[in-house]
Amino acid sequence: MIWQLTQMLWVGGIWLLHIGLLPVLGRVGLAPLLIDEIAGTLTALLVGFSAACVIFQALVLVQAEGLASLWRDIRGQLLLMSLYACGMFFAVHLGWPDASQWQVFSYLVLGFSGLVLVLQPVPGWSGRVCEAHP
Repeated sequence: MIWQLTQMLWVGGIWLLHIGLLPVLGRVGLAPLLIDEIAGTLTALLVGFSAACVIFQALVLVQAEGLASLWRDIRGQLLLMSLYACGMFFAVHLGWPDASQWQVFSYLVLGFSGLVLVLQPVPGWSGRVCEAHP
């Protein structure tokens, strides 16, 4: 259940920000520069929050499936890719602020790896309903 909660928070937040919130701010009539400032601030905060959630999900995966699952399991590989995308976002954000296209690329890698991760089964759950034993 913790896996699904953290996944919902960061993957849902990533997509909700750019599909839901920012277009609504544009329709409300806010100035484009203000929307860009809000987008930049919220995006950086959300990527940082996503990195924390990804680390937490990686710990849950390691506890359920073992350390080797980070490299051998598709869920672990997606989590590592997401963590790399978060790191790349901040490396470009801090070290090369004029390269906004690389920030957008890192954000998209984070978002799409999160979407693929949503389609994967929860670690430690076989999908069967537990039956009560008499």
